[in-house]
Amino acid sequence: MTLIALPLSMFFQAPLALQSGASIRAYNLAYETYGHLNADKSNAVLICHALNASHHVAGVYAGQENSQGWWDNMIGPGKPVDTDRFFVIGVNNLGSCFGSTGPMHTHPDTGEIYGADFPVITVEDWVDAQARLLDALGIETLAAVMGGSLGGMQALSWALRYPTRVANAVVVASAPNLTAENIAFNEVARRAIVTDPDFHGGHFYRHGVLPQRGLRIARMIGHITYLSDDVMNEKFGRQLREAVNHNATGYRYTTQDIEFQIESYLRYQGDKFSEYFDANTYLLITRALDYFDPARTFDGNLTAALAQASCKFLLVSFCTDWRFSPARSRELVKALLENKRDVSYAEIDAPHGHDAFLLNDARYMGVVRSYFDNMANALVSRPSV
Repeated sequence: MTLIALPLSMFFQAPLALQSGASIRAYNLAYETYGHLNADKSNAVLICHALNASHHVAGVYAGQENSQGWWDNMIGPGKPVDTDRFFVIGVNNLGSCFGSTGPMHTHPDTGEIYGADFPVITVEDWVDAQARLLDALGIETLAAVMGGSLGGMQALSWALRYPTRVANAVVVASAPNLTAENIAFNEVARRAIVTDPDFHGGHFYRHGVLPQRGLRIARMIGHITYLSDDVMNEKFGRQLREAVNHNATGYRYTTQDIEFQIESYLRYQGDKFSEYFDANTYLLITRALDYFDPARTFDGNLTAALAQASCKFLLVSFCTDWRFSPARSRELVKALLENKRDVSYAEIDAPHGHDAFLLNDARYMGVVRSYFDNMANALVSRPSV
């Protein structure tokens, strides 16, 4: 059965107060829903997206066969997050470039494109905006909130900011904050963008150009961190792009042209990304990653920070994920157990690096399916509305 996705949007006129002290008003949130809400509205599941994803979580758009949602292997009829039993909601975050109000949209007060004037957004701000959307949909409590990577940070933030509204938090390939190394990768990517001559201080739309060179490099840097060394070696190794034997070594001895297959792959990923992603959005989202640290206001004490959570947790990590390593998930598990919370934890020995949370590892899918099966069985059966 093919799940057909229908893009939706909701407008909010009232200002949303942001963590920075600024606010934003007259904004839209793009979202999609899948499945049916039961009579007592107890089967809603919110999916939070990562850096370059969107509200298009599952299914395909009518008439577009190659338009699968980014987590379509996870969500749908009969899948681990079963839309025959759960009402699933995907929301595009503020500041994104996939439908919700962001830097490429018009500022309601000036009539100009926001550009660099779009306010800095945090994970907590996204969660507050999502809560407003749920209020408008008449959903008071969530059966679960789920996300991977940056989406997992949002799921964790939901458990802390709205503890009475969440029954389960599913946090996949995530962390309680970024390491210095992760912040460093983000900063190098941002510098690639802001030093692009076409960036124009973030107001490139006024000049009719796009900082695509910077975006290409930013994407290449990011993509390297998403894959494990084993996967890179298996897929590309030291293979040359083309078999041109200029001499006995087989090398062309060039410093500027593409020589190795891995170089070709990274350039392809960079080129593709630069065609559809907004540069200011990239800066906003990576900075939101940097800022996330719920323990910061508790003198770095993660156990004290997580004491606010009352829901059940499923945490999943992947052994070859060096960007969000299992050790970071174990920090969360330890802090939750110290608070005597109900925690399930799975550490999957998958070879794919950080990208494993998007892929079809049978053990990973089995863990999520089992957890949601138990959740569904605990819900009182109600007719659809």
